[in-house]
Amino acid sequence: MSELKAEGIVAGHGATTVLHGVDLTVPAGSTTAILGPSGCGKTTLLRVIAGFHRPDAGRVVVADRDVFGAGLNIAPEHRGLGYVAQEGALFPHLSVADNITFGLRRGDPGRATRLTELLDLVGLPREVAGRSPDQLSGGQQQRVALARALARRPRVVLLDEPFSSLDAGLRASTRRAVADALAAEGVTVLMVTHDQDEALSFADQIVVMDAGRILQAGSPLDVYTAPADRVTAGFLGDLVTVVGRAHDGRVESALGTHATDSAAEGAVEVALRPEQIVLHSADQPGIRTGAFGTVRHCDYFGHDALVHVALDDGSEIAARLGAGGQVPRTGERVTASVTGSVLTYPL
Repeated sequence: MSELKAEGIVAGHGATTVLHGVDLTVPAGSTTAILGPSGCGKTTLLRVIAGFHRPDAGRVVVADRDVFGAGLNIAPEHRGLGYVAQEGALFPHLSVADNITFGLRRGDPGRATRLTELLDLVGLPREVAGRSPDQLSGGQQQRVALARALARRPRVVLLDEPFSSLDAGLRASTRRAVADALAAEGVTVLMVTHDQDEALSFADQIVVMDAGRILQAGSPLDVYTAPADRVTAGFLGDLVTVVGRAHDGRVESALGTHATDSAAEGAVEVALRPEQIVLHSADQPGIRTGAFGTVRHCDYFGHDALVHVALDDGSEIAARLGAGGQVPRTGERVTASVTGSVLTYPL
């Protein structure tokens, strides 16, 4: 069952078409992330669904109710949606309490109770209710924005790059708090982001967009390990590429002979993730397989390291080593081998 559906959406800005017949289905109870580079049309699509941008063609359905279509354009406030903007967009002249309850009727007897519920839900202490937004941290402001979006108990919540303005220290903790609050409220979520790690960790469905079209939709695991095309593969994370030759489900390259699920034949670009590459010291006894190369440099991140290697045939590769693994030194001779199947794209 879908909670949100967009069909054949065509939209633009002036004479420029931004969305080219986009179809999107968001399952009920899911968290879906639209992932794509800046300018790909993901925010325009979100604004079309919210009712802030009128498309040139298409249909939008929320909770089995048409909200946009032929001769129909329901106002944003009547679509049953919650919306969190990129930087929260709180009203600076209102208190936290008044921001959160802005969409509730003044005379509603449950208004105070709902305020307390929402503060608890998003992990904010109740004493912040009387403060102004400028007295809160960036992460706290985003939690207030989420509480405001949830106040009227929407079926669907739209998130527009909700964590991009936060520094790295706040981003992870705020993201976790937001995810927990949304799960507790039981809403369907549609988020747009350009951050691959954010999409992979936050969502249970990822939709990859580029140039106003959807390239692929699926679970984070499926989209990451079996990308539909070269653009999707490169956008979802670091990619190692070498030239190879494919035949009958096997491909030969400087890294050896590998299995591939691709039907491509002949000259191909072989693509794989850095974590699929295993490095050994070339001096290690018993090492007879793999491609020989020299370590050029290492990018160390604490939780892992990316080791860049120049293979003897002139190819450049990078291997990701987990925390605790021995990181080879610059200039050290190594062998590189591959685990798992690889992707291939015709040249």
